[in-house]
Amino acid sequence: MSKLVQPVLKWVGGKRQLIPEIEKYFPDKKNISTYYEPFVGGGAVLFHFQPRKAVINDVNEELINLYRVIKDDVESLIEDLRNYENDEDLYYEIRALDRSPEFKNLTNVQRASRIHFLNKTCYNGLYRVNSAGEFNTPFGKYKNPNIVNDTVLRAVSNYFNKSKIKILNGDYEEALKGIRKGAFVYFDPPYDPLSSSSNFTGYSEGGFDREEQIRLKEVCDKLNSRGIKFLLSNSSTKFIKDLYKDYDIIPVNAKRSINSVGSERGEVEEVLVKNYD
Repeated sequence: MSKLVQPVLKWVGGKRQLIPEIEKYFPDKKNISTYYEPFVGGGAVLFHFQPRKAVINDVNEELINLYRVIKDDVESLIEDLRNYENDEDLYYEIRALDRSPEFKNLTNVQRASRIHFLNKTCYNGLYRVNSAGEFNTPFGKYKNPNIVNDTVLRAVSNYFNKSKIKILNGDYEEALKGIRKGAFVYFDPPYDPLSSSSNFTGYSEGGFDREEQIRLKEVCDKLNSRGIKFLLSNSSTKFIKDLYKDYDIIPVNAKRSINSVGSERGEVEEVLVKNYD
């Protein structure tokens, strides 16, 4: 495993700091035929464990396009990223591209470098879109952001190409089609909000409400009935704990910095849910 294989983007709800807790309950990799991560996001868990055969998915089209470009054409991506600099006017010019007809004319490499640049220079690394699907996070005013992290990009590309990694862009349930016993699934869905002020729904158009949480639990039930192991992260809300009461629920502490109310930032209790010993 390579220590250079790590998340290329900052991501809301990223699991880097929870890795030690997740590692305690992660099955032996030797016993996993295929690793599935249907809400891959920034990929902290994937890149930490670096499974040799995996199916990853996310509903976020720009994120998945970036991963595909990293896999298929990382040198062109790095070359394109060198055209960017940490400039506020440039940031807003690039951010506005998805509001213009020219956006559909961008190549996959140009779209990938755009989202990478915006992520590295936007406020708090917050990927947020409005109801029209337009990126709307303000400029971050960082002194020296690492816009061209070429070493990490090449390491991730190498991992994607040396392993059997299937990269999908769609509904999480579709990503699980064809799953077989012996596979392992790690779910990191959008969290059930702790309060109305902490409800972050701007990651993709449509959000992820409690009906979606219930649908996800029903998917977990189907996996469980087939003897397929899963581990799931979520908020430690009464709703989630009641929803998964038939499974093993493990409380864990995590630091969260993205909240519109300052007093609600900091350490919060989350849960890991699993269906195996």
